[in-house]
Amino acid sequence: MATRVSEPGCTIRAMEPRIQYAKTSDGVSIAYASVGRGPLLLTTPSTWESLGFVLDDSIGGPFYSRLAQRHRVVRYDRRGTGLSDSDCGPSTLDTDVEDISAVADDLKLTPFALMGSFHLGPAAVAYTLRHPNRVSKLVLYSTYAYGYDLTREEVKTSILSMVRSHWGIARRTLADMTSPGVSGEILERIAGDEGNSTSGETAARLIELGYSMDVRDLLAQIAVPSLVLHRRGDRAVPFRLGRELASRLQNARFVPLEGSVHWPWFGDSEAAVEAIQQFLGEGNAELTTTLPSGTAVIFFADIVDSTALTERVGDTVFRAQARDLDDALRSIIRHHSGTPIEGKLLGDGVLATFASAAKAIEAALACARSGNDAGLPLHLGLHAGDVIREENNVFGGAVNIAARISGLSAPGETLVSATVRELARTSAGVVFEDRGEQALKGVGEPVRVWAVRRA
Repeated sequence: MATRVSEPGCTIRAMEPRIQYAKTSDGVSIAYASVGRGPLLLTTPSTWESLGFVLDDSIGGPFYSRLAQRHRVVRYDRRGTGLSDSDCGPSTLDTDVEDISAVADDLKLTPFALMGSFHLGPAAVAYTLRHPNRVSKLVLYSTYAYGYDLTREEVKTSILSMVRSHWGIARRTLADMTSPGVSGEILERIAGDEGNSTSGETAARLIELGYSMDVRDLLAQIAVPSLVLHRRGDRAVPFRLGRELASRLQNARFVPLEGSVHWPWFGDSEAAVEAIQQFLGEGNAELTTTLPSGTAVIFFADIVDSTALTERVGDTVFRAQARDLDDALRSIIRHHSGTPIEGKLLGDGVLATFASAAKAIEAALACARSGNDAGLPLHLGLHAGDVIREENNVFGGAVNIAARISGLSAPGETLVSATVRELARTSAGVVFEDRGEQALKGVGEPVRVWAVRRA
């Protein structure tokens, strides 16, 4: 079975996945397969969906093929499900961690990126804490820290009763709940795979385990860079649980995604792939250019027409939204090796400095997307030059030019000076559109600016 995905001008055919087995310390055989080449990304299952089904062309195949363009993607079946051993006793957080360990040990994955989803997200967190030197980056998709908050008690009771007494009906009901808008044919295939993958009693025990999970106290101890992705309309895991999860991690970036389908391979899967690839790719390539001491790439971002927004939604609502966005932008800046300036600024802007033009551009593009996602589009501008540093603030003509360039940009657009373009023109993945020379207030000579686009 090969997976395929098409993009304009090309067709990508993933490697033929070959099922292999790893043995846990307690003697359970765990089935796994890998596709692609490159840095390693180990992905957990979400619940009990089977490996072969998920990698099928019409299900998760295109999603994993896109990830496999840049990474060797490894996925496995949880014990008691799919192609892994079924007669192995009840699962616990420790056995879920042991399943991850078995696959990682079998492939000698050191270091590797780990992605945990839904009910296996807590296991990914626990594994990362127990093996901090093995996990380079942690991705958490549509998961939670405290299973008790997933839904109301009466809903839990109803779901567990239905799964135990009417597994066939329950499978289709759960498929409808997690995949709104997906075709009836695909929903039938999902329900059929779940029936082949595990029994109703095992599924009920796994759901009960999910409701009992609590890794809140572990999150603050996770030091590795983390990415938390969550769809706003997810009906399986409420959006607020993803946001709370990210807030408890000390080195996390939260990326909200649009849509209501729980599974990453349905709906706008491209947005999820892009966020994951960007996060995993950071720090893997050499910086295009570093600047001499005393100079910096200056980044300036400002909310578009904040006065009108305040009048429309009210000062209290706008300030709450602006604070959330400010936190997100500063997190993105730090993840791209930038330094957000904490000194007092006028207006609703964020100022930062970078030692690399390439990193600054990547951060600006990520900030633009974050602003758009929050419904607060940004003006973004970059310039490079000498700066005056005083305590935790920076001053100088270069800072003023960056702010003025930012003010020229369209909502969500990143403009850079010719200086920044020259420093980063060999950066992979971006192109520059000439916007000509622009007169800037307070600047004696016109400055040539360029708009940045992903290639």
